[in-house]
Amino acid sequence: MLTDLPVTIDRATLRADAIDLACGTAFVIVGLASCAIAFARRRTKVRMFYWLGIWTCLYGVNVLWVPLHGIQPYPIRVIEPYARALTMYLVLPFAFLSWMEATRGWVRRFSAVLVVIEVAIAIVAFAVFLVTGDPNRLLVPNNLVAALGLAVLLVVVSSNKLFAKYCVMPSRGFFTFAAFVFTVEALFSNIINPLGHPMPNIFEHLGFAILLAAFGHSALQMVEQSERRLLGIESELQVAREIQVSILPTTVPELTGVRIAARYQPAASVAGDFYEFLQTDPQSVGILVADVCGHGVPAALIASMLKVAVQSVASSADHPGELLGALNRTLAAPLRGQLVSASYLWIDGKAQKARYSAAGHPPMLRWRNGRLEAVESNGLLFGVLPDVVYPEREIALTKGERLLIYTDGVTEPENLQGVEFGAGGLQALLAKNGMESGAEVATRVFAEVPLWQVEQRQQDDMTLVVVDVL
Repeated sequence: MLTDLPVTIDRATLRADAIDLACGTAFVIVGLASCAIAFARRRTKVRMFYWLGIWTCLYGVNVLWVPLHGIQPYPIRVIEPYARALTMYLVLPFAFLSWMEATRGWVRRFSAVLVVIEVAIAIVAFAVFLVTGDPNRLLVPNNLVAALGLAVLLVVVSSNKLFAKYCVMPSRGFFTFAAFVFTVEALFSNIINPLGHPMPNIFEHLGFAILLAAFGHSALQMVEQSERRLLGIESELQVAREIQVSILPTTVPELTGVRIAARYQPAASVAGDFYEFLQTDPQSVGILVADVCGHGVPAALIASMLKVAVQSVASSADHPGELLGALNRTLAAPLRGQLVSASYLWIDGKAQKARYSAAGHPPMLRWRNGRLEAVESNGLLFGVLPDVVYPEREIALTKGERLLIYTDGVTEPENLQGVEFGAGGLQALLAKNGMESGAEVATRVFAEVPLWQVEQRQQDDMTLVVVDVL
């Protein structure tokens, strides 16, 4: 019997090491997979996967230290005591970070405080280890903080009211069960182990695995809920885009002696740019181009308001200054602090003349005789003051010239040197493609601007109307 005892101990040790090796490896793999998922998605809603992944990896590494002790390569054996002392105290900060991502209100703030305390304990414990060689000096305060955090977790998940108020997780059932299982296992281990009856490590690993599964399940539910919400928003934005496109002109007016081309390209699903044609007779047309400051849905809503507002002031179509003034008065109240720039050109094809006025808009450009010149007649942006007088400029049109009305998304993109595409870019393009039609020139501009800027992804809405005098 005496000779059998060491064999029994060896078998028990080997069995425990095998369990630790299998569980530790599994936890590390799961942790790395969780981090990989979070990295691939790179969204705020998947941040919990980062913390869960790091927490699980650290727990798995701590489990692996025992079965792998003494069989690592020499460099790892040298750093093992330091790594063990550090990873032992870093498990809890990432556990609380995971819990923090699932909560809100004072529970989230309380969890953040526990993270700070645990990081401080880890730093001090590692410093003490470097001096004394004992990694366990701060285990008691470390475990007390863990117990405090676990107690708060149990209180919150035990109450439907508290869970609904302070947790962002969609469901409570599985998480509550896992929290109780983990707590019972932890308490039982801390009572039984000091009495000289150590529990097999498999129970601790099982409790952690159940809690981890609950966190992972809740994180997946949160991501799925977020994805459904985003899909709904994207669907609504697509409908909004279709509606917005439908309010833009589907054709360009045809006038004797004048050819018009228009291009419009939003930077996002919906845009703040708007253009409209006001044709009151076969030989005359008004061209309005507007740009709402900002992007997205608010700007798009105001751009849509312009459609109705323009029709209400169409009686002033042949007087740009009066039309812009009337538009500003109409929009003053609904804008609610938003600003809009606008440019309006009235063309009389029969008389070969035009009138121009603008409200804080980039100047109209005039290409003739191989030169590009700016035509300015600007007043205040819409939304600054309710009553504004907009100056008006009359222009005699000459055969072969070209007029360009645009929004700043065409001219403001910058290259690596910080130089805007600007009038210079347009002049170079017009000089090179002067014989092409206005439609072809507009298409070339929309192809060149993304190539000019640092990020080739479009940064702003782009609208361009080209008028050729024949």
